[in-house]
Amino acid sequence: MRPRIDTTIFGTASLLTLAFGRAGETVPTVTPTPAGPPEGYAGFWQNADGSVRLCLAGDWSYEGRVEGRRRAAKGTYHPQGEGLMLRDRSGLRTPIAVAEFGLEMAGHQLFRA
Repeated sequence: MRPRIDTTIFGTASLLTLAFGRAGETVPTVTPTPAGPPEGYAGFWQNADGSVRLCLAGDWSYEGRVEGRRRAAKGTYHPQGEGLMLRDRSGLRTPIAVAEFGLEMAGHQLFRA
């Protein structure tokens, strides 16, 4: 007798979304690209030891690398409040605070490279 194999694969987040009926909140929304260039933000940023690097492009796109991770994060960014919001291809959002020394992202202080 062969064991039964279920070919439907759901992650925990998918199952909880289905169970609680909140699918509308998990669907990524498109943020329009701001008009004009990103004044003062475009360029290369990194932390003191170079383990976290962020390139903010003039077309409101970005690429970020963290030492030890295989893949770079890529997506878009836009102004939000007093700082910026990164949004990668999967929809993950990362806030960036503008500080007197440069930028602060996920506990990392970033300086112009």
